[in-house]
Amino acid sequence: MALFPAFSEVASNKVEDSSKEFDWLENKSFQTGDALSLHSRFLEKTGEVPEKREESVGRDVSSAEGEEKGDGDVPPRKKKKKSEKKRKKKKKHKKKGGSSGSDSETIYPSDLKREEEADRPQVAPLASRFSWLDDLQLPTEQPFCVDSKPDASNWTYKSLYRGDVARYKRKGSSALGLDSRRQEVSWEESDTKKKRRAGDSKKSTDRYFSAASRRLLRSELPVPVLPVTPDGSRAISSASFLALGDDEGDNKGRGTDGRVQTSSVNPLGVYDSSTALWLQGKGQQEEQKQDTQTGEGVALVVGRTEEFNRRLREEPADTQLWIQFIRYQDELSAAVFGGEGQQQDGDSAERRRSSCRAVLEKKLSIAERAVATNPTCIALQLERLRICQELWEPSALAKEWKKLVFLHPNSPPLWRQYLLFTQSYFSNFTVLKVNSAYGKCLSTLGAVRDGSMVSHPALPGTEEDLLDIFTQQCHFLRQSGHSEKAITLFQAMLDFTFFKPDSVQKLSTKQQVEFFEPFWDSGEARVGEVGARGWKAWMLQQERGGWLQPSAEEEEEEEEEDEEEVKDRSQPRWTVWLDVESSREAAHWLPWRPDKTKGQSEEDCEDPDRQVLFDDIGPSMICLSSPELQLRLLLHFLSFLGLPVGSVLPADSCQPDLLLENLSLLTQGNELQHPLTSYDLPDPGVNSVGHMTTLQGTRKWVGLGKQGEKFLTNVLSTVQSVLPPHHRSFLSLSLIQYEKLKVLRCLCNNKKRLRIQGKRSKRFAKRLLKEPDNRSSLVLWREYAHLEWMLGSLDEARKVFSTATALEGTKGLSSPTLCELCLLWSQLEVENRAKEPAGRLTDVTTSPAVCVLTRLAEGTSSTSSESLSPVSILKARKSYEQALTANLSALEQNMKNLQPNRKDGLEEKLRFRGLVGCYALFQYLTVSIQAATAVYSQARERLEELYRTLTPEKTSHSAADSSHCAKRLASECEVLAVQQAALLKYHSNIGVFPLKTLRETLTSALSAWPSSAPLWSIYVQVENRYHSAGRARRFFHSVIRDSSSVVPRLFAIVAEQQRKQLVDAAQRSFSCDKTLSILPENGLSNRIRGLFESAAATEMGALCPLLWRMYIHFLLSERKVDKARGIFYKALQNIPWAKGLYMDAVQLFPEHLQEFVDLMTEKELRLRLPLEELDILLED
Repeated sequence: MALFPAFSEVASNKVEDSSKEFDWLENKSFQTGDALSLHSRFLEKTGEVPEKREESVGRDVSSAEGEEKGDGDVPPRKKKKKSEKKRKKKKKHKKKGGSSGSDSETIYPSDLKREEEADRPQVAPLASRFSWLDDLQLPTEQPFCVDSKPDASNWTYKSLYRGDVARYKRKGSSALGLDSRRQEVSWEESDTKKKRRAGDSKKSTDRYFSAASRRLLRSELPVPVLPVTPDGSRAISSASFLALGDDEGDNKGRGTDGRVQTSSVNPLGVYDSSTALWLQGKGQQEEQKQDTQTGEGVALVVGRTEEFNRRLREEPADTQLWIQFIRYQDELSAAVFGGEGQQQDGDSAERRRSSCRAVLEKKLSIAERAVATNPTCIALQLERLRICQELWEPSALAKEWKKLVFLHPNSPPLWRQYLLFTQSYFSNFTVLKVNSAYGKCLSTLGAVRDGSMVSHPALPGTEEDLLDIFTQQCHFLRQSGHSEKAITLFQAMLDFTFFKPDSVQKLSTKQQVEFFEPFWDSGEARVGEVGARGWKAWMLQQERGGWLQPSAEEEEEEEEEDEEEVKDRSQPRWTVWLDVESSREAAHWLPWRPDKTKGQSEEDCEDPDRQVLFDDIGPSMICLSSPELQLRLLLHFLSFLGLPVGSVLPADSCQPDLLLENLSLLTQGNELQHPLTSYDLPDPGVNSVGHMTTLQGTRKWVGLGKQGEKFLTNVLSTVQSVLPPHHRSFLSLSLIQYEKLKVLRCLCNNKKRLRIQGKRSKRFAKRLLKEPDNRSSLVLWREYAHLEWMLGSLDEARKVFSTATALEGTKGLSSPTLCELCLLWSQLEVENRAKEPAGRLTDVTTSPAVCVLTRLAEGTSSTSSESLSPVSILKARKSYEQALTANLSALEQNMKNLQPNRKDGLEEKLRFRGLVGCYALFQYLTVSIQAATAVYSQARERLEELYRTLTPEKTSHSAADSSHCAKRLASECEVLAVQQAALLKYHSNIGVFPLKTLRETLTSALSAWPSSAPLWSIYVQVENRYHSAGRARRFFHSVIRDSSSVVPRLFAIVAEQQRKQLVDAAQRSFSCDKTLSILPENGLSNRIRGLFESAAATEMGALCPLLWRMYIHFLLSERKVDKARGIFYKALQNIPWAKGLYMDAVQLFPEHLQEFVDLMTEKELRLRLPLEELDILLED
């Protein structure tokens, strides 16, 4: 076979047997006859090719012109595209025409093949160009075309355009030609179909937790409807409800004449449009509903915003309206962006952050406009800085604070906020800087009070604010570990206030401090030290020639026993550091002074930080001219030392949430043995000086220790000589209550020392009662009798009570102190009788408590062992009723005619706790618990109504006088609520009684006084009896929403923690053959964490040390160490001054001891045991 197929026949003739050898070269698909005919035709027509080429060129040109003429009816846009194609064709023809002049041009067989195929008749050829079906004039036989132009998009996108692919629906999942037993085709849906199908399923199954539902709920609730009032009042309604009289909604589906259109399904016209559609089997379109709701919400939002703008244009001086408008922006943003808040993807989080920043900038612009309109309003300035705190850098914010304080140096509220900002400004915080800021504040306000700063007048109540800020500074120093500076400040203020020479009384505060400095640096004995005589006596003696140096024999000093600080060197390093640090804190809280009798000097002090210079305390000296404020200063000092002063100083004006550090605030009232009297000494939750340990640490001593008790005795002996008699009685009451408190601590924690402490306390109380001023004081007799009762001497206590009632027994119900004494006596008798197996007595005539209360009403002294007649009980009930009515009427009359000069008589008439408590307990013992509840309800309603009328905004009297009376009234109302709740709780414990009355009492009282820890303690104990916590959670939420105090938030956390402990204990004791005693509940840990986070997000919660320390301990109990460390560092950003927080961190994260100690040193917190000294102590 030849190599070329065209000559295969010739080759086969020559070589016959070679076909099998070269089969791989044979092309069987090639037709030999066609190739030979084409070759012969090529030889024949070689000379005629040029002429045909010219004719073909002319034919192509004419056909192109014909096509141009036929395109007249095509639209311009399509003609433009076709003209571009024709230009390209013309260029090709020109190239062909230019090359046709060569005679030697080669003609290929493929050209001849193409001409032959063109000569064959074809049936209905396909169209050569694309055209729209609507543009064709006549129907074509083949409505298709061959698109020979390549599409570059197919190469770019690697697939056909989805519009070029015909749509079809697959019937089944099988394929033709496949063996179903061995072969299978997987048909996968496209992403768009999946998304579309997922979107349809979401649209059909919108649950209450979906984003659309949350957006709908949040958009409706914060936007209240503004009802149009006929009188044209401009008040903005803040109620979130929809009015029922909607004429637009009623007119839907009505005709033009106002009648409802009737139909076959609605013949009477009584159905609305949605019901008629439902009867027809139809439904309203979802988009229409959403559009309608969205439109209504937008209209309401726009309407309320327009109302705010209109009112602010008309009343630009209304500062409260400006603040409401600023706060309204949060509701507005919650309505607009509420649905996006719960999404977790990055895009929505970014949008949420941008929306929050936009809202903050909008609020800032409103605040700046408000400040420009009202430049002297401090509240608007504070609101502006509160917004700037989330937008500006800390350095810029600090400059703005300093500028604002410079412009308004006479505003105590502004100074308070500035000091809080300085305390919590972690990046620039040191104890020295904050202490100097306090000194600058007190010196500036003192100059304003004296009139030295002529440019700014003193505001009302500046002197009280000075005392509160001074007390806050002392507590700040105590919390940071600088107890010596705090004690020195109080010592200096007592000398500066009570022993001021007459020659400097009329000078300014700055000049008085300059005269006071030489006395302080002279080395003379100060208040609380042995031989202290005071500043006044020192000045007089200096004029006469100075003091005589006392001999060393006059002072009897006991040698101090040096105890070994490290008792067990085998303990871990961090444990030793905590023990030594807390023990030194408890022992060395007094400032060190060189003892001249022993020849000591300042160089002999082992710890230089125990010495306090006058430069540290001089700027904080203030002048207190009022005797009431001077007494408050002394009571604040006693409270600082740990003495109970709640009965004398009920309302603490300084920031209470900053001082909460002790868990005893949350556990008070849990004594089952004393259900009625356990709230007699409420725990404030503030640590006393010298008690600086971890959160769950115990006290080293029951009281102040040996040196502390001696210091306290010296202070009182020095100050009592310059106090009036009625003020001295307050100090005596505080002292005897302090002895009771020490005995109570021994009963709870250390019963081994109870006998020794009981003897000391009884000896001290007897010595106190022997003083001439205290012999007829019923208050001290009452406390001494209670002390005897606590120690178990019931007969001795009854004798003391009988002796006390004989002193003022004839006054009867007209004496508030006698009523309080008899109330305590009768409560103790009721508690004691409840311990007996017989329980309550059926015969009330022989009840000791009823006997005491009846003799009180009769005005005679009695003993608890007497028997009564029914007539005397009836007379006593009538006397109680008349006395209560008369006292309430007299109080209302005195409140209407309030006079500042008659405070003492008003103080006596404000004391209702004794009379109301005796009457209610008498009714409970003789009638029923319902009668006792009626007595408490009557008294509380009247007193709370008086309290509401005594607010400074509604009274025409002096703001200071009215606020003082309001505080006393609030204290009485709270005490009565605690008494009522305790009595109801006691009754429910000893008998069958529905708790509805107790729950209603607690909820009403806590709604009025949300910061009352005893009330919250009772409420938590009551609600923890139930498996369902929904009711308590709803109530906690309602109170927390309307209160800024951190106390209800702490008790909400405690309630959930106690519930979790109960659930965990039940689950740990579960076995397969037993049933759980309580329903298991999941998610309590997350709920508690949410409560901690929400409380820490508030303004006062972020500054509460107790909250942060509880949060860290809770996370450690859940074994979340990393999160606990993160919360610790977050707490440092808010409360960097709290040394107890660092000590908790050392206990919980002991491997980071060095880091925490370095941080304390950097922030200048008091460090009593450096680690270098610790290493020395640990050496053998």
